[in-house]
Amino acid sequence: MKIENIKFNLPASNRVYNDYMKRVKKATRSLSTENQDDIYMELNSHIFEAIQHKDKSNEIDSLLDILEKLGPPEEVLKPLVADKKLEQATKTFNPIHVFKALLLNITNGVSYIIFLVLYLLLFGFVFLIIAKLINPSGVGLFYRDASFVVLGMASNKDQEGLKEVLGFWFIPTMLFAIVLFYILITALLKLKKSLNQKLC
Repeated sequence: MKIENIKFNLPASNRVYNDYMKRVKKATRSLSTENQDDIYMELNSHIFEAIQHKDKSNEIDSLLDILEKLGPPEEVLKPLVADKKLEQATKTFNPIHVFKALLLNITNGVSYIIFLVLYLLLFGFVFLIIAKLINPSGVGLFYRDASFVVLGMASNKDQEGLKEVLGFWFIPTMLFAIVLFYILITALLKLKKSLNQKLC
């Protein structure tokens, strides 16, 4: 579906309008095409409706007044883009979408910071698998004197008195933890989103 841009009588008005709508596209480019088009059309309609009720003899001032009330797209659209990205992430289970959604929502509350920390820990498990392949004896689940000391990497001097518990099973255990952790984080994000919708 082709979106019709508003045509103004004055070249200056067209320039101001086009510049604003370019900023809208730039602010929403991380979203799916469908979501980008929805936001673009919504703002476009709002500007069109508002301009109909303004003084036609002073087109440029009327347009500038409308755009000033709407606010800068980079700021106004940030919460909406973050919300749409989160919606996309919880539908697709795509790790890139989830990570971007969490980054965009980091200013929307402490819970999102916790989610981001959990997600970074998940990537830590991926790193440990790679590290185990490179340095099998220096990476694992270590214990000393019947208590666990390290999950991860232990330097040669720290390894004295340490015993690695998982051995060959370290990588399958980490893979299982990654899958479980990822499903848990995504499920919690879905739950948070549904609770937010009920509260709205």
